[in-house]
Amino acid sequence: MNKPMRRVGIAMLVMVVLLLINITYIQVVKADDYRTDSRNQRVLLDEYARQRGSFVSQYNGQVIADVVSTDDKLKFQRHYVDGPLYAPVTGYYSVRYGSAGLERSEDDILTGSDPRLFVRRLSDMVTGRDPRGGNVQLTINPAVQKAAYDAMTAKGYTGAVVAMNPKTGEILAMVSTPSYDPNALASHDGNAQQQAWKQFTEDDRDPMVNRAIAETYPPGSTFKLVVAAAELENGATPDTPVSNAPNVKLPGTNTTLENYGGAPCVGNTFKDALAHSCNVPFATFAGDLGADKLRQTAANFGIGDPDLTIPTKVAASSLGALDSTAALYQSGIGQRDVRLTPLQDCLLAATVANGGMAMKPQLVKKLLAPDLSDLEGFTPEELTGTAALSSANAELLKQMMEASEDNTKGAGKKANIRIASKTGTAEHGNDPKNTPPHAWYTAFAPADDPQIAVAVIVESGGNRGLEATGGTVAAEIGRAAINAQLGGG
Repeated sequence: MNKPMRRVGIAMLVMVVLLLINITYIQVVKADDYRTDSRNQRVLLDEYARQRGSFVSQYNGQVIADVVSTDDKLKFQRHYVDGPLYAPVTGYYSVRYGSAGLERSEDDILTGSDPRLFVRRLSDMVTGRDPRGGNVQLTINPAVQKAAYDAMTAKGYTGAVVAMNPKTGEILAMVSTPSYDPNALASHDGNAQQQAWKQFTEDDRDPMVNRAIAETYPPGSTFKLVVAAAELENGATPDTPVSNAPNVKLPGTNTTLENYGGAPCVGNTFKDALAHSCNVPFATFAGDLGADKLRQTAANFGIGDPDLTIPTKVAASSLGALDSTAALYQSGIGQRDVRLTPLQDCLLAATVANGGMAMKPQLVKKLLAPDLSDLEGFTPEELTGTAALSSANAELLKQMMEASEDNTKGAGKKANIRIASKTGTAEHGNDPKNTPPHAWYTAFAPADDPQIAVAVIVESGGNRGLEATGGTVAAEIGRAAINAQLGGG
């Protein structure tokens, strides 16, 4: 072979090799990127040609989200039965804007692409049966969800409610207000979707933010449950004497920390201090305990976990630096740099209710095949593996929380339901003394056999302004959720 022919042959061989490399790169390396690209109409048409699975409640199988048939090129459209009520739970599923919440985290099951549904997909191909996705059974109790949502929206409150079974971690309600209607984003009309997205995202009230798990707040006096647990574990008893002084000077400063309203504490025992939410004793408790003990107890309640999912991602709660005794004093009453999600605040009460052990929160009860047979069930799981306090001390703290409930105002109390609770009134903002405080309530019931734990936050005082307290604003909402679960609502 002469030299020109060899050159032509080598050039052709190089081109064939390059072509093979390019094909391999496209079909192997980049295949998943192209498949999931939102501009890939073939994938979109295929996805909407399959009947997406439903969200159903474990309570009587109530449908929370399903699909409806359409007469356009996308055969099915997501339908949310009561969109704003369940939006914090389901998230949204949109042609243009993708998905969020459980719609995203459980997408493989809902579309039928999960490996556990392979045999079903193969059978559909062989038999010509229309392909369908699997279903997700939720832990949500619709009665509790609705009671909490109605109580928040009736007064136009901004905030969140979380309720769970303290023995299992099953989330019974997850409410965030104001909310939005994901049906508008599920429309197949591109202009309608765009208009809804613009409306929701430009609303100053941030209706698409799930305040229950995505926002953190100063917890105020509800954090005293963590300090109380640490103090009981450190050897204190409910009868341990405490100062009833109206204020205390922060160590190393000229600043004083006061009880609510600047009043002396009613009583002079540890139990009295929790029952009347006195700041001075809990500030000094935190200072005496020190940063390490306080941080360890908080961690055993789940505070600080950066990887918590339910299976939607949960923002991490935190205590801040705790770098001085003054910082410890302020943190001991849930101020300074302490920040909790409402879900984490619910875990405070739930952990006490469960004898001192925090259970991992969970929104999904079961994954179901299209024929509703079980694919996977979720069993209760300890959150940290280490108790926040002993069962004996949890019993003592429960009794102290019952005394706190006896001193808490607000509607919704039922004579036949004994509640253990703690309220909180949390300062925030650049001018905290002149900014309406956040109102908190965390509780569980029945006290002697807990079936529900709940946390409520009403941002910036609700309708009470500067006079707002956890008892006057948030407590009745928490009790509405409790009553719905226990049949007293």
